[in-house]
Amino acid sequence: AAEESAAAESDSRQIFREGSPPWLRAVGKLLVPGSRYENGRRRHHREDCSATLVANPGRQQADTVVTAWHCLEFYRDLSRPISFTARGASGELLSREAYRLADGGGMHRDWAILRLYQPIAQTEISAMHIHPEKADPGRPITMAGYSRDDGKGEGGEQLTYHAGCRITSETRDGTDSDCRAYKGASGGAVVQLSSEGQALYSGVISRGDSERLSIYVPVAHFRSALHQYLD
Repeated sequence: AAEESAAAESDSRQIFREGSPPWLRAVGKLLVPGSRYENGRRRHHREDCSATLVANPGRQQADTVVTAWHCLEFYRDLSRPISFTARGASGELLSREAYRLADGGGMHRDWAILRLYQPIAQTEISAMHIHPEKADPGRPITMAGYSRDDGKGEGGEQLTYHAGCRITSETRDGTDSDCRAYKGASGGAVVQLSSEGQALYSGVISRGDSERLSIYVPVAHFRSALHQYLD
């Protein structure tokens, strides 16, 4: 109990609420109906992840979301739709069905791009713009998603974000950070503010240890695929 209390006190994440950066609305919850074999039988398996609505500047609506490949690993029945849900500017939840456009094919390239069947208007949710380069390791980042921890994440009911965390190292498969996120935040957003204060989508949350290490895939690793579907 003492360890849990200490962990809660050291949790630097914040809960999205009125007064939080409005660009966080682009981060939504992704529900993926899947199936996998257990003891020789195929069983239903629902993956609860996060995803981010993205668009090129100047667009009045957006229909493209980015998540992690592993969130779709067990998605096989195309008749059962993926759903993306985010909170609109007026406070209500907006839900859209989605389908897969492209993905990295494995944990070594843990990204996926989805298309919404119905776009979301800019007036409801302002889609995030793509970082034109790699995030600057000398400047802070923000990591946001629907972590399923029992604390601030409330089992995945609350959008939580860790602002002001840092990139600690870069590898071939991803970028390490000291941001805190839990299961459920996979597929969520890594954001870096420009010098003008604009939120730039910099990568997708992949995995971590739920404490001092969260690994993300930089948008530079899948930029060409992403722009193919944004243009």
